[in-house]
Amino acid sequence: MDFLLRITEGHHARLKSHLFPGDGKEVVALLLCGRRPGNERHIFTVQEVVLIPYEECRVREPDRITWPTTFVDSLVAKAHGRGKAIVKVHSHAEGYRFFSEMDDHSDRNLFSAVSSLLDDGLPHASLIMLPSGELFGRVLDENGNQLADLRSITVVGTEITTWNDSRSTETAAFQRRHAQAFGSGTIAQLRRLSIAVVGCSGTGSVVIEQLARLGVGRLVLIDPDTVEEKNLNRILNTGKEDIGKAKVEVLATAIHEFGFGQQVVPLQANLACQDAVLAVAECDIAFGCVDSLEGRHLLNRIATFYLLPYFDVGVRLDADGKGGIEGIAGAVHYLQPGRSSLFSREVYSIQQVEAEEMKRVNPALYEAQRKEGYLRGVNEDRPAVISVNMLFAALTVNEFLARIHPYRNESNENFAYIPGNLSEMTLLPEAEGEDCILLKSHVGRGDTIPLLDRPGIL
Repeated sequence: MDFLLRITEGHHARLKSHLFPGDGKEVVALLLCGRRPGNERHIFTVQEVVLIPYEECRVREPDRITWPTTFVDSLVAKAHGRGKAIVKVHSHAEGYRFFSEMDDHSDRNLFSAVSSLLDDGLPHASLIMLPSGELFGRVLDENGNQLADLRSITVVGTEITTWNDSRSTETAAFQRRHAQAFGSGTIAQLRRLSIAVVGCSGTGSVVIEQLARLGVGRLVLIDPDTVEEKNLNRILNTGKEDIGKAKVEVLATAIHEFGFGQQVVPLQANLACQDAVLAVAECDIAFGCVDSLEGRHLLNRIATFYLLPYFDVGVRLDADGKGGIEGIAGAVHYLQPGRSSLFSREVYSIQQVEAEEMKRVNPALYEAQRKEGYLRGVNEDRPAVISVNMLFAALTVNEFLARIHPYRNESNENFAYIPGNLSEMTLLPEAEGEDCILLKSHVGRGDTIPLLDRPGIL
């Protein structure tokens, strides 16, 4: 079992500011975390930060701190019966990279008490922050003893920063040219990543091809459909012999045939089901390559609840009905949990999402309302051209690389949204906007009942 922790850039910055006031003495804080306890990965998602005031601490020295555990009480009340985790974070102002014997004693006392109060048998965690902002940590059992090291800790923000444990990852021979451009550290990080790609058609198959050849260690492919003859003009690695086969299976077979030793998990399912939602939640990164607005809204919710970086790509070709094209456009979005969303960026309205959900679960009612004029502009069938798909899919993957290995001359903050218009040959990046009020309260909640607070996900 691997244990991981994710935290937003905002929460990380708040922690660092509090834990290092400049006096060289230890400081402590507490985190309330959601979680996703999977079969192979147990993920902590930071939901709330509680800062222990300096003046409340009985002892604060460069190598030790004692503080009143009354601050734990409110978190225990919020965690009880909800499967939440409590995480302690304290500073090592001198950069000491290990838990001390005093830390061991403190953690055993604290977390044995927390576990007895919660009585759910679930693990909790303890972290240390160094002056650089780097975090490392361990997972504690019900007796407060170390169960395992945290496999990785990821800060999801303008950049995606991950600190891994000491296990090494070799650079494979096929990745060495990539390492010349992005460095061996970035290539090793790609090998450790688990990435979900939702939508395996025109843009999705191109994104998958790039991620596989970059050396991503694990790919989860999600799409409910089978290959049709009309798809052959744009889905990579498909031919007539694949018609009728599941798209995810065809692409998984192609990746295996590359011979790079990657793990591929094909899931032939609509995203609006429990298996698909949890499969995405247990990945490190999500790519959305879907046409449906309902799918994009669900991905934005998954990314928010489970603190996932989310890259979205969309392409639009408008035909004039006379054999010509009125416009060729596309867009790449990078979505950070807790910041702006596709909804707040006005990519869709809730009414459009509800209409698409109706079409999926009750097509007869959907068709009746469409004919009556209650639903407008939700069943358009636009042309698709592989050259356009490949361009915007490549922009999306390069946006991902820019977040794990910043290479631009400008701040990544200025590239939250990149719309492109090929009719006018323009790419006009836009900066991060206002936080999304619709999703803000769901940041880091992890597993809920019902999942994502949506009763329709079964």
